[in-house]
Order: sequence, then structure tokens, then C-alpha cells
Amino acid sequence: MSSKMFKVLLAIASVLAAIAASLWLVSRPPNLENLPKLDHGQWWGPMGLKGKTDESIRPFKIEFSEQMVKDLKQRLENFRAPPPPLDGVAFNYGFNSALLDDWRRYWRDQYDFKAREQFLNKYPQYKTNIQGLDIHFIRVQPKVSPGVEVLPLLMMHGWPGSVAEFYEAIPLLTHQAPGQDFVFEVIVPSLPGFGFSDAAVRPGMGSSQVAVVMRNLMHRLRHKQFYLQGGDWGALIGSNMVTLFPDEVLGFHCNMALARNMRSNILSLLGAVFPSLVVAPHLAHRLYPLSQYFQNLMLETGYFHIQATKPDTVGVGLTDSPLGLLAYILEKFSTGSRLAFRDREDGGLLEFYSKDQLLDNLMIYWTSGAMTTAMRLYAESSSKAHSALDVDEYQTPVPTWALQASNDFYYPPTLLRTKFVNLLDVTELDGGHFIALEQPGNFAEDVFKAVKAFRKWRSDKGRSEL
Repeated sequence: MSSKMFKVLLAIASVLAAIAASLWLVSRPPNLENLPKLDHGQWWGPMGLKGKTDESIRPFKIEFSEQMVKDLKQRLENFRAPPPPLDGVAFNYGFNSALLDDWRRYWRDQYDFKAREQFLNKYPQYKTNIQGLDIHFIRVQPKVSPGVEVLPLLMMHGWPGSVAEFYEAIPLLTHQAPGQDFVFEVIVPSLPGFGFSDAAVRPGMGSSQVAVVMRNLMHRLRHKQFYLQGGDWGALIGSNMVTLFPDEVLGFHCNMALARNMRSNILSLLGAVFPSLVVAPHLAHRLYPLSQYFQNLMLETGYFHIQATKPDTVGVGLTDSPLGLLAYILEKFSTGSRLAFRDREDGGLLEFYSKDQLLDNLMIYWTSGAMTTAMRLYAESSSKAHSALDVDEYQTPVPTWALQASNDFYYPPTLLRTKFVNLLDVTELDGGHFIALEQPGNFAEDVFKAVKAFRKWRSDKGRSEL
């Protein structure tokens, strides 16, 4: 490189650094005293029922009724076959329709509805009315020997997942791990509008408002302080919870940690020129070059734009057609597990999951008819009113631990600390977006490791614990 070229590059770098420094100064996180004051009792149910709801905790069981199963089988029998896929396209155009008949026949003829209903009812389940909505949740309270503490852990799923994602991990979290003196009381709710939880009857319930509902659920269960775990929407709602209720959440384990704020954006852009300032060299490919990063976003997040703008339109077909629902959801499980699976004819769907596991999740959406209301969370959380709350811009002091799977959205620790100032550690794991279902053992082990670190951190800081 000539000395003249070097001087030009140095000048450009200096200008970029100066711009970044200026932007950094004007992007200081807002004062926590200015946090938005959300109404903790905001009513989301029918106005005629306000003050008349049953707020007790009532047992609940999932039911695959004979009428529902008969109707489902008829729909699977009388379907209109889609056009065949293009030669060699695999999953690059979406769900490979050449696989559809095999899945259709299995669901209709081999999926054991009664046995799977029993499986989904293996853990105690309940409903209770929070802010006008009946919220469904799993609650497993372990029996322990003397000297073993039971810690409350709220675990939240995302879309297109459900509580079924955690079924293999729950027994690992509710039994004492070697070397640990605690286990978890696990509470796994269906998010409002998902599965067997009621949906809001009026607009406005974004992730911040769901955070209030989830906090109120834990209060209803007499947990004023608790640990928190979440991925996908559970991660975003969890991020809102640790921001809005930092004195109530004792620690946040997150398998899709995001930092969507001005300072994170500035650092991301600066890293495009100086990657080593933002991300470790062996992980730089996950974020840079930005052109490749945004290309993958464009290819794989078309659903997000649809659901953030017109969820009710696409919801018509997904509520009416079980095969449409299957194709829409399973395509997300394919590329969500490994991006490279879009080049496989079978989408890699059975690489980490069984057909029954994937259909269990589908059945929760189909039985409840909740696909449209679940997708509305995208629209509500993308609205002008919700964006104006600016919750993402506020930092949180809650100790946080990020489990970062190799095939998931990625923010390096440098960016995460613009939001989570007490990010204690990060676990790098070869895995996908649905990590609790894909690798329940590694997932549960990491949750134990994180909570052990949270307890030590709080002890070292002299903070109260439960």
C-alpha cells in the first residue's frame, strides 16, 4: 500500500471514529427515573366482565376432543394439493411441498392423538385471570430433601413455538443437578393470545404490556421475586421485564439476547470498519460483513413484515387449513434450527426433533385456534404507540446470562452490555433457535450455571435474595 493511500484510509477512519464518538455522546441511555409508567392493572378482556372475573387458580387440561380430531382428519383428507416444487429447490422457496403428503398421512393416520394428549398433560396445568385474560400455565413444584432450595423460574416461549418446547427440559430443571443445592419451581405460561391463554380484545398489547401480565402472574403465584428465562418473544418480553421490574427479577437467562438501542446500532456500524472493536475474531462472521447479515435477514424474515402489518389476513388461511399451518410453522423450524437446512430436500426437520414433537406444537396452535392472535404480537410490538415507550433504550441492572446458539440472532457481548450492564457471561453453543427442544440437557445445564452465577453475584454485592 502506498503512503498516500494509507493516509487517505487513515483520514477516513479518523472521520468515522469522530462521527461515532459524537453519536455515542448524544445517545446516552435515558435516566431510569423516566421509565414509562405502564398501567399494571390495564384491562385487556371484555369490558362487561371487568370486576366480575374469577381470579382463583384453576386446574386445566388440554383436550383433543373427538369432534376436533374428526374435523382435523377430514380437513387432512379433503385437501387441495399445491403445485409441485421447482426441481432441486429444497426449502429455498419455503416448505418443500413434495414432503407435504408424507406429513399429511402421518398426522392423519399415525399421530396418536390420545397418547399425545396424555403426554401434553403430563405436568400440572392451570388457568388464572390476569387483567381480564385467562392465562394458561404449567407449574411444576418439586419435592426436595432438606437443605435443597426451590427457586421460582418463569420460562417464556416464542413464536412459532409454545409451552411444548420445554417438555424435555422441565424434568431436568426440577431435579437436583450434581453439585447444586437448589432446584427450580418451573412456571411456563402460554403467552397471551398463544395456545390456551386468552387474547386481548382490543389493540395495544405489545411485548411491554405482556411483560406486565407475566409479572402479575408471578405475583398471583406469590412470587414477588423470581428468576427469568426466555427465548424469541420470551427473550424480548424478558428484556422488558428486567427493565420495568429490576427489583423483582433476580436474574435473566436468555437464549436470544438482543440489544436494540442507539448505542448498539452505533457500535455495529463502527464494527463494520473495525470488527475487532465489537466482536471476537472467531465470531466476526456472525455479524460481518453487514451486507451478508442483512441479506440473510431479508431472506428469512418476510414473515415478520407480514405479521407486523397484516396478521389477520394470513391468519385466515392458517386457521382454516391444517396443512397450511404445518407448512408455515415447520419451515420456520427448519431454517430456525440450521440455516443450511434450506438446501436440504427434507428441510432437516427430523435431524433434532421427532414428528410427534413437531406435531405436538402444531396441535397446540390448531386446537386453540390461536395462530392469528399469536401473530398479532408482532403488529402490537411494532406499533407507533409501543415504539414510543422506548423501553429498549433503557439499561437494566439485572444480572444477565446469554446462551448464544450458533444458528440464532447474534449480538456480541460488546453490544449486549449497552442494554444489560451486568452481563455476567455468555455461553457459545452449536445449536439452533429452538434450543430448549433441540438440546434440553445443555439448555438445563446452562440455566443452572447461570442461576448459580446470579446468586454469587448478588451475594458478593450484598443484594437480597428471595
